[in-house]
Amino acid sequence: MRRTAQQPPELPGYEPLGLLGSGGFADVFLYEQKLPRRKVAVKVLLGDDLSREVRSQFVAEANLMAQLSAHPYIVTIFHADVAADGRPYFVMEYCSGPSLSERYKRERFRVEDALRTGIRLAGAIGTAHAAGILHRDIKPANVLTNDYGWPALTDFGISSGFDGELPVHTMTVRPGESSGTGQSAVGMSVPWSPPEMFEDDPHPDARSDVFSLAATVHTLLAGRSPFEIPGRSNGALDLMGRIERGAITPIERPEVPASLVAALKRGMAVRPGDRYASAVEFGRALQRVELELGYASTQIDVPSLVESTPADAPDSGGDDPDATRARSVRTVVAQPAAPAVVLPPQIAPRVPQVPAPPVSDQTVVRDAGGAAPRIAPLAAPVDDGTVVRGGPAAAPADHTVMRQRPAAGAAEDETDRLDRIEAPRRRLGLIVSAAAVLALAVVVSAVLVIGGLPGGEEPAPTASDPQNAVVAASVPQPVVEPGVRSADGTSATFAVSHANGEEGDRYVWRPADGSGAATVAEGPEITVDGLDPSLRTCIDVAVQRAGKTSESVTGCTG
Repeated sequence: MRRTAQQPPELPGYEPLGLLGSGGFADVFLYEQKLPRRKVAVKVLLGDDLSREVRSQFVAEANLMAQLSAHPYIVTIFHADVAADGRPYFVMEYCSGPSLSERYKRERFRVEDALRTGIRLAGAIGTAHAAGILHRDIKPANVLTNDYGWPALTDFGISSGFDGELPVHTMTVRPGESSGTGQSAVGMSVPWSPPEMFEDDPHPDARSDVFSLAATVHTLLAGRSPFEIPGRSNGALDLMGRIERGAITPIERPEVPASLVAALKRGMAVRPGDRYASAVEFGRALQRVELELGYASTQIDVPSLVESTPADAPDSGGDDPDATRARSVRTVVAQPAAPAVVLPPQIAPRVPQVPAPPVSDQTVVRDAGGAAPRIAPLAAPVDDGTVVRGGPAAAPADHTVMRQRPAAGAAEDETDRLDRIEAPRRRLGLIVSAAAVLALAVVVSAVLVIGGLPGGEEPAPTASDPQNAVVAASVPQPVVEPGVRSADGTSATFAVSHANGEEGDRYVWRPADGSGAATVAEGPEITVDGLDPSLRTCIDVAVQRAGKTSESVTGCTG
């Protein structure tokens, strides 16, 4: 029996409009934000006798979604806090369209649409994996549709680090939508779960998410989950048995090519070692099907340049002379931002040497820190006819409007005359602005050099902090000692520790400038290699305990 949804809390600056969905531990409401005016979805934790574990999980979900919010196909989180009545909540992007679960039940997905959706989700999942996060519950109901018709991955409520414990299930269900056949109370949705999740002590990895993604794409094409048999019993135990045997129900659509069926079958292989090693590799396989069918290639958006797959790699066509090979994978490259006048010293960026692709293509390059994208013109771009949120793709040339100076002898129009008059003023304004920015940067630099607060101490968290109000002392923060360089200066070692340690605690660190992927270390020391001896090195370190991660602490070399 489904519980009655709670009443929406009163939130300053927001007006409640209605209920969007309910889950085991939270409700999702539609609000209108007053400034800036827009509709938002607000996930509100239930307020009755919530355990510390559930509150910790809620905080972890908010932090995970915030870490991944920049991705165009992951739901964006805007804010998290505690309502006046004590209920924790977070505000996120409102996706007005239906979930993929609602869509496949009422309409047949075209092959082209299913491929495009799968490739975009592969980029979203690959981005989460690059951050050390497993989603663990990828399925059609957890992929929403935004105003532009793009997929948006959500519900990271049971996500964790790659070796975290499996938390409880916190699935969101929209009003009137069934929770689906085979829902489990141990943090998974059986119809789309890999067989390793059914073990007494499951240890999923990136290939587990690949299985669920392949099962989701299969569902869009077949109109039912991959192991469901029409007219037969399809309870949880029935599905689990078929999943463990790899008994995939065929897609009875002649327009679905054999290459796509083979890619989905490999993605849902019983043994993890027989699947694609990563979500990006699975996305590449779907790209090759696109090219085989003559569709425009959909780009894979990931936070760092994916290494080119050799021609003899298992997923590239390898020994099959009839296989269609993708020309290259267009990916978003997260590169370190160009140095400003004064910046805190960071790790020197190490740009990988990438071989030129065998066939010309276009790579979209996005600088870190929100810089405007720039296009590396490797060749003529392939237009897939889509609008990309966040500006990862360049505007077509025929959409560019360029105003030219009048030809010789032509009369000067009023706009050009004003431009000529105002140009010296604009230059003066730029000079004044640059001077102000330089002065501010010098002050910030001085504070950083002196050590910030008196005594070099960080401000202690207070009880009024929103996160502490949600869950007190969930995971302790680490203590990071100043890094000690090697004799040649190309590596540095940071001693790390934390209070109230528990068995299984680990440290997750990454360069403080955001240039690298997260790395897991057991401690008590973290060694960073490949450094520039002339630059100061800083890293962000957090404690990872089960499915939760502490706030990070920055440590630098002396």
